[in-house]
Amino acid sequence: MPRALLIVLDSVGIGGAEDADVYGDIGADTVGHIAEACAEGRGDQAGLRQGPLHLPHMAALGLGVACEASTGRLPPNLAPQGPLKGAWGYGVETSKGKDTPSGHWEIAGVPVTFDWGYFPNTIPTFPETLTTALIERGNLPGILGNKHASGTAIIEEFAVEHLRTGKPICYTSIDSVLQIAAHEEFFGLDRLYELCRIGRELCDEYRIGRVIARPFQGTPETGFRRTGNRKDYATPPPSDTILDTLTKAGRSVVTVGKIGDVFAHRSTGREIKPNGNDACLSAAIEAMGDLPDGGFVFANLVDFDSEFGHRRDIPGYAAALEAFDRRIPEIEAALQAGDLVIITADHGNDPSWRGSDHTREHVPILSFGSGLKLGAIGRRESFADIGASVLAHLGVRSPGKGISWL
Repeated sequence: MPRALLIVLDSVGIGGAEDADVYGDIGADTVGHIAEACAEGRGDQAGLRQGPLHLPHMAALGLGVACEASTGRLPPNLAPQGPLKGAWGYGVETSKGKDTPSGHWEIAGVPVTFDWGYFPNTIPTFPETLTTALIERGNLPGILGNKHASGTAIIEEFAVEHLRTGKPICYTSIDSVLQIAAHEEFFGLDRLYELCRIGRELCDEYRIGRVIARPFQGTPETGFRRTGNRKDYATPPPSDTILDTLTKAGRSVVTVGKIGDVFAHRSTGREIKPNGNDACLSAAIEAMGDLPDGGFVFANLVDFDSEFGHRRDIPGYAAALEAFDRRIPEIEAALQAGDLVIITADHGNDPSWRGSDHTREHVPILSFGSGLKLGAIGRRESFADIGASVLAHLGVRSPGKGISWL
């Protein structure tokens, strides 16, 4: 019986979304702009990486030609250097949002057809009733921030005051999210998680998609840095995803990285949550090693988004793409006859773009495995085609959205 591995390269968009104007993102192109920057020397950083973007394995799977199909431009140095080794195309998001839950849920067969709630770009940004209830129920002396902000910038701005007053740092972005940052040792990690659980309850009436715990460590002398103990508290999908379908069919499910959080831990099987792209990819590969026939591994690699996209770090993003590309032979070596691998993304986060938010883009769809028909799968009119193809490959009937290309 076949098995499947689905890897989401968080935020690795390939431009071209037709409705990008609605989101202020006309012209955004994550992979294309990184490739151009590297070709021009703007992706160089001493001790990190140098030269043109080097992604030979993903180019061979069709990344460059998928970019060209999406935008009409073949990014520099992404042309395949021989026959293509995968089935390639690109996905169009139909969900109302350019955030993590919207992208992942649609991939899993549940496009977001409702409007998320968002906090206004004002100071303060949060409704007074929400902040009052959070302070009272969390037994807090108050909160800091209360505005739209970059996660790293707002920690730098308020960390010292946080240590002095004990007030957590609360902020949001263009996404449907409440983020709470606090020092792991001074404030306490368990206390931060409990505060976010309270925040999750309070945010339901505002239709906020996620409440995210953003722990950090450090001192004024050494500087402050976020840790790997982030935790997302998401509202659950409104209907069954492919995870629910596979679980009900008795199939083995393994979720890696923040997938468990994104799907509110519903039908997410064995959850593995290491820190960092390399560790998450290693966990996914290891999970394939003992995955039963008919099983499914669903992994998210978040560093592209959290470490480099939001921070507008072109060299770092390029280096992360190259690091992933180098490990594709390991993925191939872990496969059995009949296995399917799909590599995709959930939205864009162009590091050359203004601001620090996600960008509305198409996503690449690269698939490979023994027996898979190679070549173009074309423009997929919904990310849900990805989930439908996983179910088709595993021989499970799809009850949701999406059309399989298999």
